[in-house]
Amino acid sequence: MVYSLGYRRPARISRTTSLDSLSGTEKQKSITESIHSYSSGMSLGIPEALSFDRIISGGTCPPCTTRDFMNYLKYIELAAENLQFHLWFRSYCNRFDKLPETEKALSPTWIVQHSEAATPVRGTAFDPQADAMFKGTDFANEPKVREVSKEKDPYFTPPDTPNSDVLRETGVSLDSYEATVSTRTRDAHTQRAIRAFEGAGLKWKPLTIQPYREEVTRIISIYIADGGARQLNLSSKERTKLLHALQNTTHPSAFKDVANTVEWSLRCQAHPNFIRWTICNGNRPRVVFARGLGIGGIVGGLIAAVLITLSSAGRAWRVLSLIGFFIGISTLIAAWKGMCVVLHGMHHRHLRPWELFASDDEPESFDIKSDSVESFATQDSTNSFEDEPWVAKYEKRNLIRKVFDREVWIQEPALRQIQDTIFLQAILGALVLSFIIVGIFCAVPHGGYF
Repeated sequence: MVYSLGYRRPARISRTTSLDSLSGTEKQKSITESIHSYSSGMSLGIPEALSFDRIISGGTCPPCTTRDFMNYLKYIELAAENLQFHLWFRSYCNRFDKLPETEKALSPTWIVQHSEAATPVRGTAFDPQADAMFKGTDFANEPKVREVSKEKDPYFTPPDTPNSDVLRETGVSLDSYEATVSTRTRDAHTQRAIRAFEGAGLKWKPLTIQPYREEVTRIISIYIADGGARQLNLSSKERTKLLHALQNTTHPSAFKDVANTVEWSLRCQAHPNFIRWTICNGNRPRVVFARGLGIGGIVGGLIAAVLITLSSAGRAWRVLSLIGFFIGISTLIAAWKGMCVVLHGMHHRHLRPWELFASDDEPESFDIKSDSVESFATQDSTNSFEDEPWVAKYEKRNLIRKVFDREVWIQEPALRQIQDTIFLQAILGALVLSFIIVGIFCAVPHGGYF
């Protein structure tokens, strides 16, 4: 069974498309249209069986699983952080909904208007004239903590809280001392989150009693803060609005704008590109090799047709050149769409370079209902792969070995159906073009040269 003969694989969508030109309402509308468009059976060359939600929910087989999608984003698109954050956010929403109402009340729903109306308050500059005017009054701008001499620097005191006499001698209040020690003992994630808030002109004042506050702090450090291990590609406005919301609540609604941006990028850009890339059943050396064979078949058919035409053989013999034209054109059409007809005949595909040297105990996909999503998404590891062992090993493989690399059966039925459709299109297109070319040669008079 194949799809319509007019089927076209998903078009390549450039990642240079600006998200800033779309408002939050337009992004949400695009997401909704993307979800409902699969009800007709096909959307942008993607069948319902390979829809974004079907892949994320684990309803597909290799090579179209969530793990395959993640590998594509990591090694090809270089944007795995979007899917990692999206998986975490879906898991976070599910876990937050299961909390008792008493805990949910600690993190109220965040209204978008609050974020848009809020203006970050930065530190006020010191004005000497104003300070002199209000000197001696209750409005004087006097520091609460006096300057500390280097000999009695509180940063060099032991971690144990000193008595009040020692603090009195140094001129440091107990609150100031405890804040200093607390800052020094915070972990790296908290420190990075603090710098993110300060960079956006906000103060670090989250309520620690709110549910999942520590986890949200890690998410800010990994995905939101500048220099994070998996920093999202967000605008300054989006980042500031998100941080302001997370100042007040850990409710999933605080992530609404950023979650929509990430989901829009996944649904409308990454997902169509992933399906287009997955349709290719051979690696690049194999596809280039197949294109060469296709061109060689066409050249062979052309040579045969010219020689027979110039000879004294009958016109019927010129039909033999149809074989070369048919094989060459069909192979070239399929290879132009990234497919090798030899691999397709067995419904095989080449293993990806990172799959050739992968361990057997690596999980095949993510379960959105399990804790594996949370633990994976909150890891502090980067998405860089230049140091992974397979990179050097694959570069050492010679070209011939890459062309005839290891193969594996394609398990996803919908993907095999797409490839069958493309193969049939290549066959029909080759037949039509071959008959036209051979017909032209048959109309040429005898050469009679030999």
